[in-house]
Amino acid sequence: MRPPGPIDSFPRPAYFAAMSLHGKKLGLLLSTPPGQPGFQHGLRLAEAALEEGVEVYLYCIDEAVRGVDEPRLQALAGRGLKLYACAYGSLQRGLPRSPNATYAGLALLSEVMAATDRFVSFN
Repeated sequence: MRPPGPIDSFPRPAYFAAMSLHGKKLGLLLSTPPGQPGFQHGLRLAEAALEEGVEVYLYCIDEAVRGVDEPRLQALAGRGLKLYACAYGSLQRGLPRSPNATYAGLALLSEVMAATDRFVSFN
């Protein structure tokens, strides 16, 4: 469970308390390098979603393929996050394939986009 943050102080409508996200599917696309805010925001969203029982599918493309071995991302994968990396992006950057991610192409990304309840991109 995460500690309370600034968003927790906002009043929530009554229906929100009864709404469960458990079992929903969230797709995330990260394209920025690990040190950039977009990458970190994506990880925070993935973490919050996992805490709520959401199935999270995260696809790293472009410069984000450099982050598949980031400890924080691997910790999320250990908690159930499904981690994918762009095979072409890794090849173009001369990166070795990590055993910590499933490498795939844009066809898989398209499937993730179609199969999830929500899809968010951090560029």
